[in-house]
Amino acid sequence: MNNELLAVFEYLERERGLDRETLIRMVEESILAASEKSLLQADDLRISIDRKAFDVRALATCTVVDRVRDPAREVALLDARRTHPNVHLGERIQAEITPRNFGRIAAQAARQAILQRLRQAEGEIIFEEFKDRPGDIVSGAVRRFERSDLIVELGRAEAILPAAERVPTEIYQIGDRVRAYILRVESRPYGPEIVLSRSHPDFVRRLFELEVSEIADRTVEIKGIAREAGFRTKIAVLSHDERVDPVGACVGMRGMRVKNIVRELGGEKIDIVRWSDDTRTLIANSLAPAKLSRIDIDEATRTVTVTVAGDQLSLAIGKKGQNARLTAKLTGWRVDIEREAEEVSFEEKVAQAIANLAKVEGIGAERAEALVHAGFLTVEGLLAADPADLEDVEGVDATAAAEVHAAAEKAYEQEHGSVES
Repeated sequence: MNNELLAVFEYLERERGLDRETLIRMVEESILAASEKSLLQADDLRISIDRKAFDVRALATCTVVDRVRDPAREVALLDARRTHPNVHLGERIQAEITPRNFGRIAAQAARQAILQRLRQAEGEIIFEEFKDRPGDIVSGAVRRFERSDLIVELGRAEAILPAAERVPTEIYQIGDRVRAYILRVESRPYGPEIVLSRSHPDFVRRLFELEVSEIADRTVEIKGIAREAGFRTKIAVLSHDERVDPVGACVGMRGMRVKNIVRELGGEKIDIVRWSDDTRTLIANSLAPAKLSRIDIDEATRTVTVTVAGDQLSLAIGKKGQNARLTAKLTGWRVDIEREAEEVSFEEKVAQAIANLAKVEGIGAERAEALVHAGFLTVEGLLAADPADLEDVEGVDATAAAEVHAAAEKAYEQEHGSVES
């Protein structure tokens, strides 16, 4: 009995979880590959391992001869007739050509090949286990860092959490537990590649599906998600049962459901929006709690212009424009937010008038400021004025007044057509 080989099999069965027959076939193939390269040059070489004694035998197709000159390709007639009684000289039979100590020599020669095949077999098992699981949420421990990527241990498999799929506000240490979304599983030459994500919008979707039973049973449907990972997420929900409030179902009793998800996301804010097929209603719901004065829709450019009171402007836009930006992502419309005209202050009106006149070629910023402060606020106002009135403006002489008037006239013509004399 080959006790050394038996010990290897028992170890691999126990530590790697592979069945014995799979291991035996794997070792047979590995020894065959190693033998063909360096040990035996034979025809139709085959390696066989006894399933009980674990002895290794090398079998090949040999020619029956009187005197053996090439042990790998020839077999003596007397030896051949022990297994093939009716064989004659010159015939070719399958015979054992196992060299002395072949079990030990072959095992040493095939060690690397065996390890490689074991890694391949493990990789195939892992790939089969995970290939249909993109979209699932898994939990693992941070095992190591590879540059800016995290390697996460998922049982006997390893997954990668790339820097691009991490939340920028999160910091990890080796040993930390991580929950993540399986983004994709691909078969690579070096083994299966399991890519995770914590920044993908569908990570939030799956968390809601796991936490909210009404979403899991499809009573409530998630119609859209817009996310800026680590900061804020908007999720639009619709109920297919008029008795179920979709927003209330997602929030949960005393807010426990959404609090659990916020805790998993490290404090990321979540806005739950009631879905509507009416664009105006959906925009209003998404920008809440800001109160909107008017919503204008341009179908051609898919632009929504929202008008709000001055005290609602910052609330509607959100911190660094985040509320408006996420609303645009959620609804698929470009969202422009403006303040009501009557809310514009006197100083803002002056600044806007200066900016408008400064754009006119031939006037410029310096003249525009002087003209506005003298009461000339628009191009039309300049054209209606007497040139002598323009000369009364500080810093504007007769020549400058003529230049300003000519510039205003040209600008008006470009905007409205010719000026009536």
